[in-house]
Amino acid sequence: MDSLKPKPETAHLLDDLQSIRDLLEEDLLPPLLTETLSADDIPLLSEIVPLDDEEEDEPYPAALPLHLKQSLHTEAQLILQEVVDDFVPQIEAELKRRLEARLERLLALHKP
Repeated sequence: MDSLKPKPETAHLLDDLQSIRDLLEEDLLPPLLTETLSADDIPLLSEIVPLDDEEEDEPYPAALPLHLKQSLHTEAQLILQEVVDDFVPQIEAELKRRLEARLERLLALHKP
């Protein structure tokens, strides 16, 4: 059976491979783990994302008049009521199905 010891002429090859591996592992470290940063090295958000001058010059939209707010509120309530009305039959059917299933289970438990 062969021995696991490296042959004398290949021993230096293993040493060379290990030294290459050590060199490669040094290059794999992320820069943040090997370098220190000062506060001046970290950019500000305003330096990365430019501000649009046009947005600053535009005034905010005026507040809606009271009658328009009330009208929008009324319309929103009507839309919500339509959605509820559309789903009520589905909700009732699901509740009925669940109640009937529950009733059958309860009756099955109490049968002699």
